[in-house]
Amino acid sequence: MKKIFILSIVALLTLSITSCDKYLDINVDPTAPSESDLNTNLLLPALEMNLASSYGNYLRLVGGYFSEHYAQTFGTSNYLGYSQFEMTATRSSYVGYTQLYLRVVSGAQNVKKLAEQDEEWGTYLAATVLRAYALAALVDCYDSIPYTEAGVREITLPKCDDGRTVYNGIIDEIDFALSKAAPANSVATNFLYPKQNAENWIRFANALKLKLYTRISNVDNSVADKIAQLINSELPTADVAIKGCWTPNVGSENPFYAEEFASNFGNTQENVIANIALVGSMLQSDYEDPRLKAFFNVNDEDGFRGGVSGTNLTTFASVFNGASSFNRPNMKYDSPLSLISLAEIEFFKAEYYARAGNHTEAQAHYEAAIKESFNSAGVKGADANIAKYPYESDNWKKSIGLAKWIALSGVDNFEAWCELRRLRYPEFNTSVSGTDICVEDTKTYTPEKYVPFTLYTPIKVSSSVGANKLAERFPHPEASSTRNQNCPVGSNEIYTMPVFWAK
Repeated sequence: MKKIFILSIVALLTLSITSCDKYLDINVDPTAPSESDLNTNLLLPALEMNLASSYGNYLRLVGGYFSEHYAQTFGTSNYLGYSQFEMTATRSSYVGYTQLYLRVVSGAQNVKKLAEQDEEWGTYLAATVLRAYALAALVDCYDSIPYTEAGVREITLPKCDDGRTVYNGIIDEIDFALSKAAPANSVATNFLYPKQNAENWIRFANALKLKLYTRISNVDNSVADKIAQLINSELPTADVAIKGCWTPNVGSENPFYAEEFASNFGNTQENVIANIALVGSMLQSDYEDPRLKAFFNVNDEDGFRGGVSGTNLTTFASVFNGASSFNRPNMKYDSPLSLISLAEIEFFKAEYYARAGNHTEAQAHYEAAIKESFNSAGVKGADANIAKYPYESDNWKKSIGLAKWIALSGVDNFEAWCELRRLRYPEFNTSVSGTDICVEDTKTYTPEKYVPFTLYTPIKVSSSVGANKLAERFPHPEASSTRNQNCPVGSNEIYTMPVFWAK
């Protein structure tokens, strides 16, 4: 990783809210502030930027590789392990765990305390939602994490609570915050909804609850009534995304762009390219999904070519002209950083009605989800896509799962990995693996062997995962497991143990 973004107190005191600049160019921990003049107007945007730099960069990268949206450029190696479905306890320690836990979860608690003291209930809700979002992402990575004993001064070795307990707890936190906040309440300075009241934060909170309850419904449909209430509640009217604040200045670009596409830190290596699984599914002989050109740039031949997971095949570096022979994500310095999209919300609604057996409504929301995805991508052709891939009531999980895998590929790759693990689509093609598509000894690349809308075993897959399997979770981070005897220590088996909502 080129840079870990951490917040500088000095930068905080000199920032204008019109830009994300300096909230990203930082090096002092804000979660234990000592300056007496710090307040919610300074700390809330810091939470957003720490969430953005971890969720919108590190987890996007891993999610992209683990869901076979991304492959590694031949001849480069930065994220080769991810393309082999590998995650080590060391790699999961920095940014993903440390930044989300220490800088977002704990930092949000500080904001909540300040807001509660002054009865700033709009700000209290905003901090609660950001904290809940980070905690949910941690559960989605690790399943069990410190929660009930986390942050308690007297407890130095907090126990890890199971994922369902954490989900229930953060839903309770959101409900309490919602009970205090009113739409007209003011909210401290923030990037997500600047110069607005709590109304959109209430909508965001409801959408987050909808996602959490939908995850739970996969293993416990007793929450169906909760989902029904949320479907009829006030939900976002636009994609929930951090945008309009990114600039081309060093330290203030979209975090994923800064990591992989900018040369600010002296690294010009191009690692991430589109995977043959995604290209082969979106680009077929009789149909080209218009979103493909919105999500990825064309290659040096003005076309599309997908890479293969599991190797950087240095022998192919002379066959292809590096990343330019393939397709790079269409990222710009000011690309929106999505937290929850309207397409996702419509897919959640479709799933609720499908589980209830109301396939007329399920189909309507399935089609609405695809239309919202096309709208967000800024392209036309949703009706043709729906005609090509209609909703199938007898296998609704497949319909929703495949459509969501595509829709999220250019928006939120971590969420795609989560839903892939939960809905189990696309499935693995056990007859074709990465070694069939790309043969190193003969330098043979045969993308036509790929079967659309399937996954394949990477050429070199982590031995902890094995053939025709997903990486189901991260091992508990070294930063925690080596210091806390109450934290589970990872084993090879844990990589293929589903988190609670995917069982």
